[in-house]
Amino acid sequence: MNVERRQRGTFFPREGRMHRPSSASPLSRTFLYGAFALIAVLLLRPTFLQAQDSAPRPPLTRMLFVFDASNSMNAFWGNQPKINTAREVLLKSLKELEGQPDLELALRLYGHQTPIQPGKQDCNDTRLEVPFSGSSIEPMRQKLMATKCLGTTPIARSLEKAAEDFPALDKSRGARPVRNIIILITDGIEACDEDPCAVSRALQAKGIVLKPFVIGVGLTENDRYSLQCVGNYFDASTPELLEHVLKVVVTQALNSTTAQISLMATDGKPSETDVAVTLYDQKTGKVQYHLEHTMNAYGTPDTLTIDPIFTYRVVVHTLPPSIRENVTVKPGVHTNIAVDAGMGSLALRMGSGPPDVGTVSCIIRRGGDLNTLHAQDLGTTQRFRVGTYDLEVLTLPRTLIPNVKVEQGRTTDIVVPRAGVLNVLPSVPGPGSIFLKQGDELIWVADLDPGAVRGQFRLQPGSYQVLYRSRNAKEAEYSITKDAVIESGRSITINF
Repeated sequence: MNVERRQRGTFFPREGRMHRPSSASPLSRTFLYGAFALIAVLLLRPTFLQAQDSAPRPPLTRMLFVFDASNSMNAFWGNQPKINTAREVLLKSLKELEGQPDLELALRLYGHQTPIQPGKQDCNDTRLEVPFSGSSIEPMRQKLMATKCLGTTPIARSLEKAAEDFPALDKSRGARPVRNIIILITDGIEACDEDPCAVSRALQAKGIVLKPFVIGVGLTENDRYSLQCVGNYFDASTPELLEHVLKVVVTQALNSTTAQISLMATDGKPSETDVAVTLYDQKTGKVQYHLEHTMNAYGTPDTLTIDPIFTYRVVVHTLPPSIRENVTVKPGVHTNIAVDAGMGSLALRMGSGPPDVGTVSCIIRRGGDLNTLHAQDLGTTQRFRVGTYDLEVLTLPRTLIPNVKVEQGRTTDIVVPRAGVLNVLPSVPGPGSIFLKQGDELIWVADLDPGAVRGQFRLQPGSYQVLYRSRNAKEAEYSITKDAVIESGRSITINF
């Protein structure tokens, strides 16, 4: 019986079992396949969830509308009060934002609680009416429809309070990029003798919000000027223009755009690449993007997706750095950010001869500038901006090489003579010094160790004089001098 089964089935030696596919019913096979599939899902599920958890989360945009409900909004603008037009336009914009992912909205009103009285105004008349959530549009609509315009215009106080409207990040759920944005819609300027511009600067410097958007509703030219320092100012001089302006602002607040950073060579072509580039928020100094510049498959600067809200300080980490200040980009419009960054290379090497012990460095300064720009070891090549540089090689004595030119796309080769070796062997230790002979002048190079019975110095080729006095000799006239000529790669010894 067992023999018959072995002949009719298939035997798997490693598993030590028989497999008889022909004897299993279709229902049994279906059950087994389902069980295997379930086990596979259970085994793979943690890995899948881990992959989901490790994937970068898209940024969350929090958009706070600070809406003017002061008494001046009752004035007619076109064929109806300003509040009616502004409310209609904002509600239409909110409706278009329904279902927008990674977006939370909130509404703060000011001037809507306390009526203006002669000689008295309520500068604390500002309130968060609808807090942030992903389903705040309907509550905002209801609140706007019920709003009555009553009081004054405390813009600075409203912006200051707005800092508390943005929820703190939930660090327990992992860091997620958050963009906190304020959109101020107003028909007037600050009425409470405070400084909304200073408040806005403070909020941005602390990283609480990005640069606010300010929409002026039918403002005079002087009023427009006083609000431009608060943030990105947009003028809605007519009711028809308000809808367009609000759409532009919301688009900028939500969308990123594309840009190319073109590193320009001296011939005017964007041919430089392979260098680090940092984009800072010009206002706060915080790093927004940090990347290694590259060319795409077509040989042109790679296209980046960046946030159009910021004004950028672009730093290209050449030597010395190439910098552009106050760079802006327009939403939906590809921007080419050109930065002068023509470079050549500086190759430093030691002259021929036996290999040196240790590494010799060279201090590099911009021509005529005493500040150290870079320290480069001999035997290396480094790119520098096109220009003139002064070199100080840290040999004994120092080797000064002024007015070294670095040219576009070329390598400037600097050869430093290889050192020779001077051995000083006093019979009795004592103080002394080594001097370089330049004509009739003696230039100090190094001191002898007064407690050592042997000294070794790696010196540049040239004529030297060694001054020595035994520590047992108590009179200066017992000083001894000996001359030495140093050649590259050779060693000489002086005995005292």
